[in-house]
Amino acid sequence: MKPIPDPDFEGEFSFAREEPFHLEAEGELQPVTLRYALYGDLERHRGRAVLACHALSGSARVADWWAEMFGSGRAFDLERRCVIGINVLGSCYGSTGPPSIDPQTGRRHGDGFPLVTVGDMVRAQARLLDHLGVPRLAAVVGGSIGGMQALEWALRFPGRVERCIAIGATPLSAMGLALNHLQRQAIRLDGERGLALARALAMCSYKSAELFAERYGRRPNRNGEDPLQSRDARYDVAGYLDHQGEIFLRRFDAGSYLALSKAMDTFDLGRGYDSEQEALRRIHARVLLIGISSDWLFPPEDVRALAHRIRAAGRCCD
Repeated sequence: MKPIPDPDFEGEFSFAREEPFHLEAEGELQPVTLRYALYGDLERHRGRAVLACHALSGSARVADWWAEMFGSGRAFDLERRCVIGINVLGSCYGSTGPPSIDPQTGRRHGDGFPLVTVGDMVRAQARLLDHLGVPRLAAVVGGSIGGMQALEWALRFPGRVERCIAIGATPLSAMGLALNHLQRQAIRLDGERGLALARALAMCSYKSAELFAERYGRRPNRNGEDPLQSRDARYDVAGYLDHQGEIFLRRFDAGSYLALSKAMDTFDLGRGYDSEQEALRRIHARVLLIGISSDWLFPPEDVRALAHRIRAAGRCCD
């Protein structure tokens, strides 16, 4: 396997220094910083640039989480195109979010960070692409909240997107809202331990009962301790979930988890329009929706239903 490509350039873009960046819900941010990474030759492939939007716990460094997409003949063939990754508003990898410093107070935004929407994220990304001189994208692609961004790009900037590829992304159903609510409650009740629990709950929603049965079954935890010998003894699947929660604490911020999961909740394709169908008619891009059979947050039937609604609005959707 070829080495994972490093960005040809990684940097930060700041704006809203003179005039604040007004948010869709309420409040404003001033200034706004976006951390971004470029893969490939932007000057050479400016007309074939792809924006890869990360999921909740991802970052601008696309190759860190989608390494298999890079390579000759693959979706991210850097001999044919440039790939841009942008860390979203609200996250904790360099863009303005709860961990960043509020210039008004000199302290972290923390719990005072305002509600941001997927629309806010996309409007900020558009500012960065203007700065980079990218007027039009060959594709916007992403999964989960990244897929929401791809759909928002197709709606909000129809003339700038040729293809929209959304993987496991629709407006959340009641089940998705419930799962996000429980994760946020865990964080609010017990800080870091709550964040670890939120991650473990999320991992359950990403997997399937069949996968858990195949990998873990009812085996005791790998330390060999019999679950009947101690109240704290675990089964193997519990050890896996606890481990995922523990390593997540080393790289993510609880405030960012709250902000981004709430942004997912509020994603609504019809907001600001007379109807969702009116909004969907704005799409000019060719849309590809991909569902995942084991996904609780975005069940495949919800993905199929959204595809049907896009086609009913007279737009191309696979």
